[in-house]
Amino acid sequence: MSSIKGLEVALTDLQSSWNNVRHRTEEISSNRLLVRRGQAFNITLFFRNRAFQPGLDNIIFVTETGPLPDLPKGTRAVFSLASHRGPSPWIASLQAIGANSLEVSLCAPPVAAVGRYLLKVHIKSLQGPVTAYQLGEFILLFNPWCPEDAVYLESEPQRQEYVMNDYGFIYQGNKNWILPCPWNYGQFEENIIDICLELLDKSLNFQIDPATDCALRGSPVYISRVVCAMINSNDDSGVLNGNWGENYSDGTSPTEWMGSVAILKQWHATGCQPVRYGQCWVFAAVMCTVMRCLGIPTRVITNFDSGHDTDGNLIIDEYYDNTGRILENKKKDTVWNFHVWNECWMARNDLPPGFGGWQVLDATPQETSNGLYCCGPASVRAIKEGEVDLNYDTAFAFSMVNADCMAWLVFGGKEQKLHQDTNTVGNFISTKSIQSDERDDITEDYKYAEGSLQERQVFLKALEKLKAGRSPGSLRAEWRPRSVPLSDSPRSLATPSLQPSNVVQVSLKFQLLDLPDMGQDIRFVLLALNMSTQFKDLKVNLSAQSLLHDGSPLLPFWQDTAFITLSPEEAKTYPCKIPYSQYSQYLSTDKLIRISALGEEKSSPEKILVNKIITLAYPSIVINVLGAAIVNQPLSIQVVFSNPLSEQVEDCVLTVEGSGLFRRQQRVLIGVLKPHHKASLTLQTIPFKSGQRQIQANLRSNKFKDIKGYRNIYIDFGL
Repeated sequence: MSSIKGLEVALTDLQSSWNNVRHRTEEISSNRLLVRRGQAFNITLFFRNRAFQPGLDNIIFVTETGPLPDLPKGTRAVFSLASHRGPSPWIASLQAIGANSLEVSLCAPPVAAVGRYLLKVHIKSLQGPVTAYQLGEFILLFNPWCPEDAVYLESEPQRQEYVMNDYGFIYQGNKNWILPCPWNYGQFEENIIDICLELLDKSLNFQIDPATDCALRGSPVYISRVVCAMINSNDDSGVLNGNWGENYSDGTSPTEWMGSVAILKQWHATGCQPVRYGQCWVFAAVMCTVMRCLGIPTRVITNFDSGHDTDGNLIIDEYYDNTGRILENKKKDTVWNFHVWNECWMARNDLPPGFGGWQVLDATPQETSNGLYCCGPASVRAIKEGEVDLNYDTAFAFSMVNADCMAWLVFGGKEQKLHQDTNTVGNFISTKSIQSDERDDITEDYKYAEGSLQERQVFLKALEKLKAGRSPGSLRAEWRPRSVPLSDSPRSLATPSLQPSNVVQVSLKFQLLDLPDMGQDIRFVLLALNMSTQFKDLKVNLSAQSLLHDGSPLLPFWQDTAFITLSPEEAKTYPCKIPYSQYSQYLSTDKLIRISALGEEKSSPEKILVNKIITLAYPSIVINVLGAAIVNQPLSIQVVFSNPLSEQVEDCVLTVEGSGLFRRQQRVLIGVLKPHHKASLTLQTIPFKSGQRQIQANLRSNKFKDIKGYRNIYIDFGL
C-alpha cells in the first residue's frame, strides 16, 4: 500500500470582501482582510494534491503580531483545528470540507492585541514531514459589537455615530454664540488605517520596548494614552505642532483645516514630520479619526469657558487694570473661551466598579502626565463625583469644568479683589447628537447643577483630595497647590457668595444690538440698573481687546469712559460702537473681542467688573448639489461664496473635501475678490461610496482664513 502524501496548500482565500462586510470594515477595503476581535471570520484553504482527511491530517494555525511575537505575551498564538479547546484563547473550527478545499472559521479572543497580524499554518499528516505555509496578513481591530470586548457599546445608533460616522461638527464660538464647525473625520478613507498603525509604531513606548508595547495593545486604556501622546508632537514625532500665537506663515492656520485626512496623509507623506499647525479642536478631531478607525467609540466634546488651572487649587486668577482691560497673566492660569477634547467609551477594569463608560482624553499639550504630554483616560463619572485621585489625570480634567474664577484689580503695585458675577468655568458642554445635526448638551454628565448642595459637596471633596494626596500618575506631578483658606473659594462657603449687586447695589450688563458680522461696526449697549433707594453716581471705564483662543489678551484698541447718574431703581443704557476700521487690524485669527467695563460708585470703595466675549461671524459658503447623487455616477457640485469685507482681498483659495465623494482635497486658486463680491464655482466628481455623506468647504484669503460651509448629501446605491 502506497503511503499517503502530505497535504499541500496551493492557495488561500481570506474571503476579505465577505468577512469585511460582516465585521463592518468594508468601507476601509474589500480586498484585504480587516476583522474585529471576538467575532469569527472564515477562510478557505485549497489543496494541491488531495482532500483534507479529519482523522489523518492535523492543521495548526499560528497568528503573530509585532516584531517579536511571543506566546507568553500573547502576541503569538498556536491553535489547532481539533474540536477540543486547546490552551490558546484563539479558536479555529471546521466549516466545510470540499473535494480539494477546506473552509475554516477563526476567531480572535476579545482581549487580543489590535494591529497587523501574520497568519500561518502547519500541517502534520501521519507520515511525511510537517509543512508550514504563510497564508497572508490581516488587521485586527477593537469590536464595540462584542459584549466581551472592553469597548462594547450596547446601542446600535450610538455605535453608528461614534464608530461608523465619518463626519461631524465641532462646536466653537462662545457660550452666547455656539457655532458648529463641520469636520471630515474620514476614518475609513484609503490608507488611514495604515497611518493609524504607523502612529502606534512611532510612539516612544514602541521605540523603547516594542515587544511589551505590542502585548499591551489589547487594552483600550493603554492604546488611548499612546494615541493621545502621539497626536501632539511635544515628546515624539507626533502628528501636529501646536501654535497659539499669531503667525502661521510657515504652515496652515489651525482655523483653516476642515478634516483629519489631509493632516494624517501629510504626516505620513513627510516621513512623520509634525504637521503645522493645530489647536485644541484639531488635536481632538484627529484623535477622533484614529480612535474610530481602530474601533473605539469616540466623540468630540467642547467645553465653553474652560479652566486651565496650573497650580491645582481650583481657583483661576484673572488680573485687570483700572481701565477694565485684562492683563497678561503671571501664573498662566487662564480661562479658554472654549476647549475641545475627546471622550472614548471603554470599561475601566483598573478602577473601582462604576467608572467605566465615557472617558476624557485630551490630546492638546497643556501639562505632562507621567512625563508625557497626554491627558486621560479620566472617567467622566469620576469627574462628576469629585474622585480626582483616580487614574488618569482626573484632577486636571475636573478643574477644566469646575474651577472658580477670581478677579483682581492691579493698581499701584497692589492687588484688590473685584466683585464679579460668579464667572463659572465649564458651561454648555457640547457634542454632536446621535444621527442628527443637532447639538447635545452633556454638562450634567460632568457636574451636578450649579449652586446645588451636591455640586458644592463634590467641589469640597475634590479640593480636600487635591490637598491631601499627591499620588503619582493620578495628579499632575508638577502641581504645588498653595493652601487655600476656605473662605477664599466662593463655593466653599455655606452661604452663596456675595454678588456685586449686594454690595454696590448696582448691576452692569452688556447687550449686543445686532449680530456681530465681520466687516460691520459692532454696536452694543451697557445696561446699568440701580437696585437701591439712593441716587448713584457711576464712573465706568470701558475697553475692548482681542483675545487669543487660549484666553491670552492682546493690547486694547478701543477705550471709553461713561459717567452715569441713576435715580433710585432707575435703569439706563449707554450706547457704544466699535467701527470696523478700528478693530479690523487688531483682530486675532480667533476673531474674538472681549469688551469689559469696570465701574465704581462715588460713595463706595467697591468696584464692579463685567465683561463679554464677542465672536465675529462670517457669512457661510453655500453648497448646492446639482442633480441626483448616485454612486459611481458623475455629480456636479456648485459652491457659492463671497467676500464679506468692504475692501479687496487677495490670495483667495477655496478648498473642498468630503469622504466618499472626493478622493483627495480639492483646492481652487481664486485670486482676488473685490469688496462684497459674490462668486460661484462648479466642481465635478464621481462619488465612490453610498450612504449619508457630507461636503465641507473653506475659503481663505490674505484677510481671513476660515469662511466655511457644508452640505449633507445622500448618495444612492444606484443599480
